[in-house]
Amino acid sequence: MKNKAGIITLIIAITLLCIYYLMFTVRAWQVQKEAREYARNPETQIVDEKKAQRFLDSLNTKIVYKLPGASFTYKSIKEKELALGLDLRGGMYLVVEVSPIEIIKALSGNSNSIKLNNALRQAQKAQVNSQEKFVYLFQKAFERLYPNDQLADIFASSANREKIRTNSTNDEVVAFIGKEVDEGIDRAFEILRRRIDKFGVANPNIQKLSGTGRIMIELPGIDNPDRAIQLISGVAKLEFWEIYELNEVATSFAELSNYLNKLDQAKARNDTTTRRTITKDGLSLIGGNKKTDSTDTSLVAGNETDTTGIITDSTQRDSIQQDSTKKNEVKPDTNQQQIGTTFTRLFKNIGSNYAALPSDTAEINSYLRKPEVRRMFKGNALFFWDVKPDDNTKLLSLHIVKNTRGGQAPLEGDVVVDARQEFDQNSRPEVSMRMNAKGTNAWKKLTRANLNRRIAIVLDNNVYSAPIVNNEISTGNSSIAGNFTIEEARDLANILKAGKLPAPVRIVEKAVVGPSLGQKSIRQGLRSMLVGLALVVIFMVLYYKQGGAIANIALLTNIFFIVGILSQFGAILTLAGIAGIVLTIGMSVDANVLIYERIREELRREKAVKLPMAIKLGYEKAYSSIIDANVTTFLIGAILYSFGSGSVKGFAVTLMIGIGCSLFSAIFITRLIIEVISHGGKRQVNFSSFIPTMGKPNISFIKLRKKAYMISVAFITFGIISAVINGGLNLGVDFKGGRSYVVEFEKPVAATDARIALSKTMQGSLEVKTFGSSNQIKVTTSYLIDDESEEADLQVRTLVLNGLKSFNSGKKPSVESFFKVGSTIADDIRNTAQTAVVFSLVVIFIYIVARFRRWQYGAGAIAALFHDVLFVLSAFSIAYLFGFSLEIDQVFIAAILTVIGYSINDTVVVFDRIREEDSDNEKARRGQAFGEVLNNAINNTLSRTVMTSTTTLVVVLTLFLAGGEVLRGFSFALLVGVLVGTYSSVFIASPIVLDFHNLQARRQKNKKPVVANNAKSVKS
Repeated sequence: MKNKAGIITLIIAITLLCIYYLMFTVRAWQVQKEAREYARNPETQIVDEKKAQRFLDSLNTKIVYKLPGASFTYKSIKEKELALGLDLRGGMYLVVEVSPIEIIKALSGNSNSIKLNNALRQAQKAQVNSQEKFVYLFQKAFERLYPNDQLADIFASSANREKIRTNSTNDEVVAFIGKEVDEGIDRAFEILRRRIDKFGVANPNIQKLSGTGRIMIELPGIDNPDRAIQLISGVAKLEFWEIYELNEVATSFAELSNYLNKLDQAKARNDTTTRRTITKDGLSLIGGNKKTDSTDTSLVAGNETDTTGIITDSTQRDSIQQDSTKKNEVKPDTNQQQIGTTFTRLFKNIGSNYAALPSDTAEINSYLRKPEVRRMFKGNALFFWDVKPDDNTKLLSLHIVKNTRGGQAPLEGDVVVDARQEFDQNSRPEVSMRMNAKGTNAWKKLTRANLNRRIAIVLDNNVYSAPIVNNEISTGNSSIAGNFTIEEARDLANILKAGKLPAPVRIVEKAVVGPSLGQKSIRQGLRSMLVGLALVVIFMVLYYKQGGAIANIALLTNIFFIVGILSQFGAILTLAGIAGIVLTIGMSVDANVLIYERIREELRREKAVKLPMAIKLGYEKAYSSIIDANVTTFLIGAILYSFGSGSVKGFAVTLMIGIGCSLFSAIFITRLIIEVISHGGKRQVNFSSFIPTMGKPNISFIKLRKKAYMISVAFITFGIISAVINGGLNLGVDFKGGRSYVVEFEKPVAATDARIALSKTMQGSLEVKTFGSSNQIKVTTSYLIDDESEEADLQVRTLVLNGLKSFNSGKKPSVESFFKVGSTIADDIRNTAQTAVVFSLVVIFIYIVARFRRWQYGAGAIAALFHDVLFVLSAFSIAYLFGFSLEIDQVFIAAILTVIGYSINDTVVVFDRIREEDSDNEKARRGQAFGEVLNNAINNTLSRTVMTSTTTLVVVLTLFLAGGEVLRGFSFALLVGVLVGTYSSVFIASPIVLDFHNLQARRQKNKKPVVANNAKSVKS
């Protein structure tokens, strides 16, 4: 063995690096265990998770781990530990989409052009069934609706004069818009990253999904998903508006009361008892809000915090005083006799302004949207609601602010350069802000012009505070104080500091995994890995004795290297990643099996061959097959990584690292150990078996190929028929869109009974099945699939839990995990999955043709892989027909690509042997027909094929039985795939190579009948 010293040095270096990085993980887990023990109640033994988190937060800047010459805080070791993914630790997964519509509107100067709005609406409808970028859909819609108009008429303005001229073509305008939209997505990514960095989540992951305009966010271990959504989806549009005092709009409210009184009288005359129905349409005329359900609390947005705070100059706190007219009680209206019944019911006079119950805001908004009502208020005034009801009155104040000519606030949040959470003189949380020079000057003018008047501080179209200005504020240091919790104040400061999003973001995919389900996944994943490892170790020793023990040492080293390298790269270990390690356990012995079978073959071939020479020849002759087989599987892993997301990416990373470690350990570590033990041939290394071996079979596989073709066609046909009977394949949420819940009960629940109960209140498709244990079910529904709002999420969740209360002693069951995929992104995921499979087949074909220099090999490999994919799909369809419900989702596609990688691995080994024996046949001039050469190659590699399949099947079967419900579909696809991959490498791939070879030979014979020897015809 050459370069032995270099290989030993490399092994030592990798081992030390792995130990170094894994020690951070070990220490982090020790500290977390200490925190849980600290927070455990000694009487109930229940851990207070918030107390444990506070303990860990206190250690962020403290030294918890020391090495010679280096010390590490808890925060630094957390950054270096092997992080657990959402499915193992619990947490939240989001895919958000930046709204290009808002960016386009902003570029038009918020034009009210009917043509612009119509084109945007048409493009929005077209986007549902299209993968094209939105700006191009917008251009097509505009040109289709208005063929004689130009986009430059809308977008050419003083703000865009350097980039768009009045004579610019539509293509030039769209190119400009596209660039601005892309830059807006980049800005949104940076802003979201800054917000998440401030959120305090360990190991967050945020990535741009290239070419989609979407951003993926993973927040492992998060315990407050609603807070995270608020932090991420808030635009953070901070504005300062001048307010009309109540006496200035008293006449307007009197007109409104008369208007409502007339409506009441008209209803009474018509004897109409049907109240006005408030429909859920947008509030685009009132501050841009688009949320109006029966409990709408805002004309413009949702509600978060109180508005009764004050904004002050932090160096001159008495310059602004809080509104002395507190909303402690509802005062009677002095004009009560003039006000009709509806006005009295809806509006409450609290002194400084009018207020209303949160449940009445939607009805009020419907009146305020009416043009005739809006004309009652001077200057086309804007309306904003408080963000949170007053603690005492439970009312939301309505603020009427002075609109400007351009509809832009006198001062906006882009002037804020710093914000932080502090405490006021009464120890209440507040947000301190510092403005730049421009903002300082504008704030000075604004406060000077509004002495003894109120200014509304509005964030995302909700009033957070409306204080009275006492004196001019000449500095840019101000603060917002209100009824904040520390957490709310901190989040607000972080949002303001991170900056305003260029456009609203829409959550198109969401998954929430509870920590208990994550712990269960860890137990199931580790159990399946340990059982699979133990079975492979035992089997290898039984089949190869001492050689098997050496392979097991390499296998354990391989697993250690995989985990260590994952830690070094800062990768995240997911449940699919554990599945990748389990699969690597089965596949990593493949290289050793190839080498050992070659060694046995050399010892059988020539009795005079000594063991050292047999070992040398075994390794040399196996190299080609090992490299080809692993390169093809690595290519599949790379494709998975490129096209996949989330857990699929984690699986791909583990698979690729596993392949590299397997090659290194099988080729170098085993060779090193064998040479050390054999001591240059002076000692024997036993490769014999405790159990009977196959020897060299002599089966005529070529003659059986037509029967094999018929069996495959029959099975796939049955699969297609069963799919038709089932109404198609059982697609998961990520391929068809919808919402999915894993719900846990106190006692076992029958899935059929739960489905009947839920179908009474939920429309659309509904699937309910037992998920793992008998007290867990998985509910998948397409109800409200086109409504991706948080309100729709809450509505569906409420229907599910209320519908299942009767099975849980009248209490709502617990939701262990939640998964949502919008209809648009579901189409994208499905198309990406199809592209990944097709692309992998093309890549494999190119590699095989380039490696074996004959197109017949590539055609045979692709035919076998296509056969394997159809076979697995048919197996799923048939299983579904017989009541074994398995979903086809992203993880299934990962399994399909893994099957492709495994199958080509088997096929390449056979092809490599065919090429070798065909070359030997030509050199020795034995005159064997190609069919005979091919048959001999299959027989010579059959022992290796069976052995590799057996070890892989052992671990995949373990994964199927013990890996848990989450990996059930994945492991079932692998189980079928390993079996059919072995079958196709023998009965499909190689025979098809022969059939194409014979076809080419016959064509050549017909073209050149005289030169018969140039093409050998094979009778079979």
